[in-house]
Amino acid sequence: MNIQEQMELLSRGALEILPAGSLEAKLKLAQKEGRPLRVKAGFDPTAPDLHLGHTVLIEKLRQFQHCGHQVVFLIGDFTGTIGDPTGKNETRPPLTHDEVLLNAETYKEQVFKILDPKQTEVRFNSEWLGNLTAADLIRIAGKATVARMLERDDFEKRYKGGQSIAIHEFLYPLVQGYDSVALDADVELGGNDQKFNLLMGRQLQDAYGKAQQVILTMPLLEGLDGVNKMSKSLNNYVGVAEPAKEQFGKLMSVSDELMYKYYELLTDLNLDEIKAKHPMEAKKSLAALIVDRFHGEGAGQAAREGFESQFAKKEIPDDVPEVTMAAEDGSVWIIKALTSNGLTASNGEAIRMVKQNALSIDGEKVIDKDHQLLPGGPYLIKLGKRKFLNLTVA
Repeated sequence: MNIQEQMELLSRGALEILPAGSLEAKLKLAQKEGRPLRVKAGFDPTAPDLHLGHTVLIEKLRQFQHCGHQVVFLIGDFTGTIGDPTGKNETRPPLTHDEVLLNAETYKEQVFKILDPKQTEVRFNSEWLGNLTAADLIRIAGKATVARMLERDDFEKRYKGGQSIAIHEFLYPLVQGYDSVALDADVELGGNDQKFNLLMGRQLQDAYGKAQQVILTMPLLEGLDGVNKMSKSLNNYVGVAEPAKEQFGKLMSVSDELMYKYYELLTDLNLDEIKAKHPMEAKKSLAALIVDRFHGEGAGQAAREGFESQFAKKEIPDDVPEVTMAAEDGSVWIIKALTSNGLTASNGEAIRMVKQNALSIDGEKVIDKDHQLLPGGPYLIKLGKRKFLNLTVA
């Protein structure tokens, strides 16, 4: 891939790439030197299983691999025992090293469903952090100031609010930043809540006389509720290791708006082409894609068929009429489909029914702001409680 193609793919969905212009400059330098970039992302294994929120970064790592670069999947077995306060109003309880290692094993199994093992270097930061002496740690601490630490948003809020900040919490961004020094990272990825820690990596690399990494931050993925960050504690997550049926069913509950964000952050697919599909078809395709990714090719189609069969058993009578309509400019106006097939007496009635949320297509309510254009494909239409139609647009 040329530099422009790489930039288009690697910047997809990113919130910030810092400093401005630095990623393109790194790509050009790597091309000139005939080497891949070293792209790092760290994961503290504080829970045994990954969910789709974690895979936003892993998908971005895969895109770097697709561009020919070397990924460093860093498992924070040392930092995981400290407890990162990011986004918390109080410190997380630290895990034991044995608990962290046990969780790390499941991470390693799950990430290679996305990443290419041949282009992935799995490292544990205890390799270098575990060997630091007290003097070494003090020297690292000498590379940053308390004033700089208090610039971090959550520290500042807690300090002004009179809440305690333990000294070891200041050490977390320092040791995470030192990871970049130890690994000679060219690029580091993180969620937007990790920006301070990623910048600390640049600061420490500079302090140790090394080239500074590019920082690429990704948005946090909202969970199934569409409001809060995906989290097991909020029960709004889709787990990587969950059964195919559960994954598919959960993804079908995602709102249309959030579905498109999932497409942007979890796939390489063209968003304009996705938005040209009917939202229900797009959602089923997304759910099947995710299931295939974690359960193997064909599992997504099987989950889709199971979902549709279950829906049919609950809702659909045996004598639903079947109609084929010719597409005009590639689609059929749903209002016309309702009227011409006798579900409504007029276009006006059909429009009123849609505004009253009485129309469902493939089990999903159609609301007035929808485009109401059906591209080619089969559809199950339900109007009110009793009117059904199997419509094929050809």
